[in-house]
Amino acid sequence: MASTVKLLFCFLLMISFLSLFLLSSSAKQHPLDPLTPAEFKLVKTIVERAYRLVPHNITFQYVGLDEPEKQAVFLWQSNPARIPHRRARVVTRLNKQTHDIIVDISTRSVFSDKIYQGNGFPLLTLDEQEAATELVLGYGPFKASMKKRGLNISDVVCSTSTVGWFGEKKSKRVLKIPCFYTEGTVNMYLRPIEGITIVVDLDEIKISEYHDREIAPIPKPEPTEYRLSHMKPPFGPRMNNAATVTANGPGFTLDGHTVKWANWNLHVGFDARVGSVISMASIYDLEKHKYRRVMYRGYISELFVPYMDPSEGWYYSTYFDNGEFGFGLSAVPLEPLNDCPANAVFMDGYYAGQDGSPVQSPNAICIFERHSGDIMWRHTEAEMPGHVREVRPEVSLVVRMVATVGNYDYVLDWEFKPSGSIKMGVGLTGVLEVKPVTYTNVDQIKEDAHGTLVAENTIGVFHDHFLNYYLDLDIDGDANSFVKTNLVTKRNTEAKTPRKSYWTVERETAKTEFDARIVLDSKPVELSLVNPNKKTKLGNHVGYRLVPAGFAANPLLTADDYPQIRAAFTNYNVWVTPYNKSEKWAAGDHVDQSRGDDDLLTWTNRNRAIENKDIVLWYTIGFHHVTCQEDFPVMPTVSAGFELRPTNFFEYNPVLKVIPPKHVTWPNCTAKP
Repeated sequence: MASTVKLLFCFLLMISFLSLFLLSSSAKQHPLDPLTPAEFKLVKTIVERAYRLVPHNITFQYVGLDEPEKQAVFLWQSNPARIPHRRARVVTRLNKQTHDIIVDISTRSVFSDKIYQGNGFPLLTLDEQEAATELVLGYGPFKASMKKRGLNISDVVCSTSTVGWFGEKKSKRVLKIPCFYTEGTVNMYLRPIEGITIVVDLDEIKISEYHDREIAPIPKPEPTEYRLSHMKPPFGPRMNNAATVTANGPGFTLDGHTVKWANWNLHVGFDARVGSVISMASIYDLEKHKYRRVMYRGYISELFVPYMDPSEGWYYSTYFDNGEFGFGLSAVPLEPLNDCPANAVFMDGYYAGQDGSPVQSPNAICIFERHSGDIMWRHTEAEMPGHVREVRPEVSLVVRMVATVGNYDYVLDWEFKPSGSIKMGVGLTGVLEVKPVTYTNVDQIKEDAHGTLVAENTIGVFHDHFLNYYLDLDIDGDANSFVKTNLVTKRNTEAKTPRKSYWTVERETAKTEFDARIVLDSKPVELSLVNPNKKTKLGNHVGYRLVPAGFAANPLLTADDYPQIRAAFTNYNVWVTPYNKSEKWAAGDHVDQSRGDDDLLTWTNRNRAIENKDIVLWYTIGFHHVTCQEDFPVMPTVSAGFELRPTNFFEYNPVLKVIPPKHVTWPNCTAKP
């Protein structure tokens, strides 16, 4: 009984902290706030009213904030009375045409409406994907194919796959439908039904192509289970939950979408296409007594996942997860204590459904302090009297989202440190995309299997993941330059010492976009964005440097391969462009069946000037995934990322005067048997 009361006390204590924290927030609208449910409804009404004379077959493919011009946001920041026009960007399909519409919410009118004449189709909706799979499950020839294979149609689940572009002069808006057998498992992706090609025409809402080519074996269900409730002994180690709850509640405040923590002030948004969006991140400088700008806007602009099996049933598996399926649409509810620690605060996301109505994505983002057990800084002076020692523990703020796009789960983190660093992290987990085979041992394989035998009758197909980050950095202002600092070896020509060599630096400021295209390799180089108009007291230009952290993989597909033409943003790890509000997504606006003619490569081919300009850094991290047995049946998380780190931004160590946290002894909150 005593233990129950103690647990209840601890629970109520945590809830009271979070409640006070949430109640303290206000509802002031920031110009970069994502659209609210009421605004989604208003946009839907405005668009439908504009098309009142045509048949009601309009679908909303994407609705999101049409962000104001940067200067308008900064004017609002200095004078909140100067509120920028609130507008929405709407992409619709109507009469087999794509419309790019700007809706002025402030005036409740359509500001502009353009019919898209280029190549490619817009973001897929969840509703049309569901409708496509339902067509298949009710299709007579498909039922006959299942009966021929001895499969129960009630145990069949279908998904959707984009078809890519492979040189066709004309493209129809279609999907291919892969199906899976779930008898004996919930791990559907590990039991694919191969040998059938199903194509659904989304504009006609009908099956336009069906081929039953062959009967392939289906992997067994027994080894695919991952639910704890269905596991049998022996079990693995029990994990302790060492979540931290501070005496004063959360260490940050949330005012609408604005987060204040330690010396950081930033805005957290949500978008159907890219998921979490970080805006207007600035850091307080103790010496200057003011917040200084670091990043105006950042998000993952695109994710390219090409599979390496060129056979008939697989060659088209080259996905653009943001532009085709949407990270925001794919956001999953985060689970307290498992996805996020006990001290996390959750935010819902909203997007427009196919009919334009708002759809809630509950617990789409969590924000928490990370007490990692790492060291922020330390030093021991062992030779000094008293053995002087100073240590500061590392504590950071994390903004997290998880997108589950088909078989893969992507854990997406933005981590802010009091030192001024911003770390971008991505964790890959979930389930492999597999191909059924007759093999039960690698000795039986005589041809290129395009993957690894990860279980009996199961090939985990080789593939890549390339994530491109859009980083509109404003380092202490919006006029910045991109600097390459090359580390070069020099011979010591001085005869005064026996040293024969040393290294030094040679700096080069990129003048144009061509100068800033960089493939990271083994050559030592530091890449920085500096403000050429601002210097420290010692005369160094203030800046931030890009710190890669491994996984800067480069594409291995040939340059003339169609998927690589579409994913040209992977050609370089680093790109820099002048700020252009319309250049938001690295693979272009309308990515489904795109042809690589409106993307980051196309834009930078103009070779525009980027020195001492408002510029955007685009950074691509890549994974070459050589599958292995440990990836089966669910893959342990593989993590990678990079860091933006201040370089001569501050006059000295900005965390020198950080006060270490006060250690609090909490009551024992563990129930005893």
